Amino acid sequence: MTAVAPAPAAPPRPGGRALLRRHGSVIGGVAVLAVVAWQLGAGPLLDGLRAVDPTVVVVALAVGLLTTGCNAARWRLVAGGLELPLRLRPALAHCYQATFLNTVLPTGVLGDVGRAVGHGRAVGAVARSARAVALERFAGQILLVVVGLTVLLAQPDAFSVLLPGPVAVGVAGTVVVAGAVAVRCVPPLRSAVATLLADARTGLFSARVWPGAFGLSTIALAGNVTLFVVATRAIGSDARVTQLLPVVLVALFATGLPVGIGGFGPRDAAAALGFCAAGLPAADGASASIVYGLLTFASTIPGAVVLAARRGRAVG
Repeated sequence: MTAVAPAPAAPPRPGGRALLRRHGSVIGGVAVLAVVAWQLGAGPLLDGLRAVDPTVVVVALAVGLLTTGCNAARWRLVAGGLELPLRLRPALAHCYQATFLNTVLPTGVLGDVGRAVGHGRAVGAVARSARAVALERFAGQILLVVVGLTVLLAQPDAFSVLLPGPVAVGVAGTVVVAGAVAVRCVPPLRSAVATLLADARTGLFSARVWPGAFGLSTIALAGNVTLFVVATRAIGSDARVTQLLPVVLVALFATGLPVGIGGFGPRDAAAALGFCAAGLPAADGASASIVYGLLTFASTIPGAVVLAARRGRAVG
């Protein structure tokens, strides 16, 4: 009599918590985008898709070259401040690939993790390389916040709809206090923060690094603002740049939140609210944000070429 082998057990299905851990960023982005669509309908999405043509794609590629080049040069400056060798040409290729992966993968930072690890392995200092990338990105966020606060002081009414309520402020304050307590009470975390601060003093805020780092950040931010204005013109909006600037800054900040893919969702909601605060149609804000997202993706296509070439060399 032939024994019948038992069928292999089916792998356990991931529970709700596991799915949330793995896909929480995507779920959150889709949820925000769904709320925007529920409030404004499908019109902004369709208008955004129709507004993309070859001319604006060429503009996006040119702006992408400018901003990615600035990011690569800034990374090279910060890495040099930490005594990590990095040439501009490979830095540009790494940044293009990272930007592409950040655009198509959840959380918006996985591409930067990849370039930090790749460079770190090449120079034999993965941890220091990771801190260099973190500081390089931090420089861009610092400038965005500083410019945003300056515009807020100049045009406080433009942000009225976007200001957080008391509950949001309370939650944010609780998170900040909890983080400070954790840093204070957990020795490994305290040591890691102390190391990062020490590297920040030499790698970002030293006299030979910070002027170039923040100057390049200014150029990159101007490029991103320009691309958003191009997106608003593509949908037919003739709003003044002074009206758009507060909205664009908030939308760019929302793009950096670790929710969704490529900023879709949080950026669209922020743009719709910002347009409303500026006395402009909310649907135009959502449409412009969608066009901006599509143009941002188009500007990263060279990164896909870099990734494919490297995969081809690895396979060969």
